[in-house]
Amino acid sequence: MNHRTEKTELFDQLAVVGKAFGSAKRLELIDLLSQGERTVESLAREAGLGVSTASAHLQVLKLSNLVSTRREGTRIHYRLAGGDVLSLYAAMRAVARQHSADVDRALASYLGVAGLGDDDSDVEEVPRKELLRLLASGDVTLIDVRPPEEYAAAHLPGARSLPLGDLAEGQGVLESLDEDADIVAYCRGAYCVLAHDAVRLLRARGRRARRLQDGMLEWRADGLPVEVGA
Repeated sequence: MNHRTEKTELFDQLAVVGKAFGSAKRLELIDLLSQGERTVESLAREAGLGVSTASAHLQVLKLSNLVSTRREGTRIHYRLAGGDVLSLYAAMRAVARQHSADVDRALASYLGVAGLGDDDSDVEEVPRKELLRLLASGDVTLIDVRPPEEYAAAHLPGARSLPLGDLAEGQGVLESLDEDADIVAYCRGAYCVLAHDAVRLLRARGRRARRLQDGMLEWRADGLPVEVGA
């Protein structure tokens, strides 16, 4: 029995999801939504898009069933449709980083490091398991250097919100941190430069600081607990 028509329809529908990932800006929007729910206006601002353009990209993602929405008054809030969408995006990034030298070069340039697999000696990393141990023992000051709205949407348990811009402003913020603290900074994920910059800034000012090896995206993809609220 020939099922060619049905098989073609199946792969056509799979291609709808694949095409949704086929835009750099839609990938950036998915990356932002991996941090938690956001409004169209917030997503547009962070991605450097006009609201109408961001809305058009989000509609493609919604029609592909990769995001869902809720309305609050006149505002529409977007979120990933499920943890499996987050896992799919994380897996795509991992495959791209492993198999594409171009992705490796672009990521290394963005993060200001030597390259994939090389020693980023100026920014020491803390693996997730070690951070969990440090949090359990209370032997770490964990700071979230993402924008405040991302912290409010979801953050690691016990983390303090210290956006990178506030850290860069001056000594006042640093004085609120224990001088002897073992500081670990984190941001959106392995493709995020904020924690790298925060650690470099803190170390330049004489503080002992490291960064989480990955970030919020990988933390959530691993099913680890998060806290919500400012």
